[in-house]
Amino acid sequence: MLSKAKTLKGYKLDSLDGEIGKVKEFYFDDRHLTIRYLVADTGNWLTGRQVLISPYALVAVIKEEQHIVVELTKKQIEDSPSLDYDKPISQQFEEAYYGYYGWPMYWSGTYMWGDYPNIVRDREKWKPTARGEKYWNPNLRSTDRVSGYSIQATDGEIGHVEDFLIDDKTWAIRYLIVDTKNWWPGKRS
Repeated sequence: MLSKAKTLKGYKLDSLDGEIGKVKEFYFDDRHLTIRYLVADTGNWLTGRQVLISPYALVAVIKEEQHIVVELTKKQIEDSPSLDYDKPISQQFEEAYYGYYGWPMYWSGTYMWGDYPNIVRDREKWKPTARGEKYWNPNLRSTDRVSGYSIQATDGEIGHVEDFLIDDKTWAIRYLIVDTKNWWPGKRS
């Protein structure tokens, strides 16, 4: 199902042993336009660090209750590699993060999820990939930062990014919502 990124912001995150916080924003790669991390606002629980949750851990989006089911424990999240709020997401961090959870790295193949066209949560179906072998260099962007970027046609600006439509099964960004009111009053594309 498609969900707006702005709609998902604020959804509760339910871990295997209780609520861990709320959705704050998303990071996506600019090659496959796929969500790589959900950023959790954990309140006073884990202050001073960004808490990133990979779609590998996201089991279900329950719109009626405005929450996302996360298949991790609080202890797993607390012991995961730490990323300070003022630091970018580095390749070293990602390698430590994916290694900690034992997930395949998304840049290790040519598909959206590395060696797979869709996200595979069953560990027994994962193919072993040579450690550190990269097929492409990910460049992560924040949905908050990209919102408001201008959209240019060949003959000029047509509007700006207002939101993202995310497929909550594959975690791919399927569409951008573009506000065109300055170019075409009253319309969105």
